[in-house]
Amino acid sequence: MKFSQRLRAKADASWQASFDHPFVTGIADDTLPLESFKYYVLNDSYYLSVFAKVQALGAAVANDLHTASRMAAHAQGTYEAELSLHETFSTRLGITAEDRAAFEPSPTAYAYTTHLLAVGYTGTLGEIIAALLPCYWLYAEIGKRLQGATPEQPIYQEWIRAYGGDWFETLVTEQIDRLDALAELATPEERRRMEQHFLISSQYELSFWGMAYSLEQWPAPAIELAESDAR
Repeated sequence: MKFSQRLRAKADASWQASFDHPFVTGIADDTLPLESFKYYVLNDSYYLSVFAKVQALGAAVANDLHTASRMAAHAQGTYEAELSLHETFSTRLGITAEDRAAFEPSPTAYAYTTHLLAVGYTGTLGEIIAALLPCYWLYAEIGKRLQGATPEQPIYQEWIRAYGGDWFETLVTEQIDRLDALAELATPEERRRMEQHFLISSQYELSFWGMAYSLEQWPAPAIELAESDAR
C-alpha cells in the first residue's frame, strides 16, 4: 500500500463525517442556507490566501527546479482559479467591500491556517504537501460524489462543477504522486510528522464545514480599535 493510501485509510472516519456533514449534503440537496455559504466564502477566501502562501513556501524548499516550478504553479492556480471563483460567489452573494473590511476569520479558520503556516515555515517539502493535501483531495472526492446532484441554487451548481472537474482531479493526482515519491526518501521520523500533519488537516477540514454551518464566532466580542485608541 502506498503512503498516501495509508494516510487516506487512517483519515477515513473524519472524511466520511465530511461527506455526511449537513453543509456538504446541503449543497447537493439545496437545503444549505445561503447565509452559511456566504460565511464559508468569506472564511475560505482568507484560508486560500494562506494556502497559496504555503504552496509558495513549498516551492522555496524544493530541491529541484521542476518541483519548485510546479509548487509555484499550484500557488498561482489557487489565486487564479479558486480565488477568482470566490470573487464570483462574492458578487452573487452581495458581499461588499465593507463586509470584507469588517471580516475577521473564525476561530476554526484562524487555527487551520496557523497549522498550515507552522508546517510551511518549519517543515520539509514532504511535510508541507502532507499538510496541504487533505484540502485538495477531500474536495476532489466531494466533487465527484456530488456530480449528478441538481441543486436549484446556481452557486451550488458552480461549486460542484469546480471541484468535480477533471482539471482539479489532475492537480490532486499530481500532489498525491509527489507525496508518495517524497515519502519514499523520507526518514521514519519525517514520515511520522507527515502523517500527523495530514491527519490534523483532515480534522480541520471537517471542522471548517461545521464552522460555516453554525456561523461560528469567537467566544468573547472583539475589542473595538477605537476604544483602545481612546485610552
